[in-house]
Amino acid sequence: MRTALVTGSLIVTTLLPQGAGSSSGPLPARLADTGGGSQLITAVAPAPGSTTGRLTWWDRRAGRWYRAGSAPARFGANGLTEGATRTQGTNTTPTGLYELPYAFGIRRAPAGTEYRYRRVTADSWWCQDNASTAYNRWVEPLPADCAPGEAEHLVTYEKQYAHALLIAFNYDRPVRGRGAGIFLHVNGKGATAGCVSVPERDMRAILRWADPDRRPHIAIGTQDGPLAVTRY
Repeated sequence: MRTALVTGSLIVTTLLPQGAGSSSGPLPARLADTGGGSQLITAVAPAPGSTTGRLTWWDRRAGRWYRAGSAPARFGANGLTEGATRTQGTNTTPTGLYELPYAFGIRRAPAGTEYRYRRVTADSWWCQDNASTAYNRWVEPLPADCAPGEAEHLVTYEKQYAHALLIAFNYDRPVRGRGAGIFLHVNGKGATAGCVSVPERDMRAILRWADPDRRPHIAIGTQDGPLAVTRY
């Protein structure tokens, strides 16, 4: 979903061994599920109505989780909501644990990117039309059954979609009306329409770090309460 975000940038590369700084261990060790891989991204907001929070990327080595980096994050203009019951058009970020199928961008992939990276062209659209057979899919060109007003022309979001990762929310078996086009992407000028976003240098760092063979996922949630990230 398109956004307009701006914020400062910070990369934290200090490695945090399991148990450091918390009696219950690092955050991934406290999640109900991490997707089974050895890389994980956590995007955590202080409360359901928050539009800002923290995104951290983690490596699992020899049975322990280590923090590889961290950045300030932005969420939906109306905060976060349970992904399983989200409604499209509510400007909320869906909570849950999701795969990251591929990366894309208007600009070239950062050097060292191993993820499959799809370049945006003038014909690239993301269909959000509930009546279309291409609902919640990248299309080139825009199909006749996807109304232009119900789709994002990706190339027009030069800053936000300079680099991005697809978050597989409502993706494998799309439910009409739940939402489409949820990405991890570069900041614009304000809160997002449902995506998660970070400063550009951090997005580039994440793409250089992510290894598809290590099956990275993203867990989105709040620090505690009914939308706590540890539930997912």
